[in-house]
Amino acid sequence: MKVEPVQVIKQRRDAALKVLVEGVPYAQFLGIQFDRRGDELTAILPFTEKLIGNPLLPAIHGGVTAAFLEMTAIVELSWAMIWNDVESGALATDDLSIENFPKLPKTIDFTVDYLRSGLPRDAYARARVNRSGRRYASVHVEAWQDNRTRLFAQATGHFLMPQRDE
Repeated sequence: MKVEPVQVIKQRRDAALKVLVEGVPYAQFLGIQFDRRGDELTAILPFTEKLIGNPLLPAIHGGVTAAFLEMTAIVELSWAMIWNDVESGALATDDLSIENFPKLPKTIDFTVDYLRSGLPRDAYARARVNRSGRRYASVHVEAWQDNRTRLFAQATGHFLMPQRDE
């Protein structure tokens, strides 16, 4: 069994995540980034003035919050789908682009619980895949700002999984 250098594995993971995030244009518009530690992803929404919905509070717009949570769920679910192929090298990252990347899951429904106002500062989110089958997946997402135990929003989404031959 050939053991690959750690740097090669890290580069393959980073390349796959970069293409995955670039495949979601709205994530690019909002400036959403992902911090990867092994297979764990943390989404980061850097604060900018364009995210403010209510300037009197000021608070992050509810639609931005919902989009941030949904993008986090989709990227986490997609990451879980491709993880084994990235690790094994079956997903070649040399010529990786969104055109030859596996399809993304499609949202069936997405329910957001707004727990408190999103303050004018960076936000973070993590998603957990509760169930992932051939056709359907369920994902839970939590978002916070300064304190991981003090959530400002959470969501649950159901997704239609892409077929391998699509």
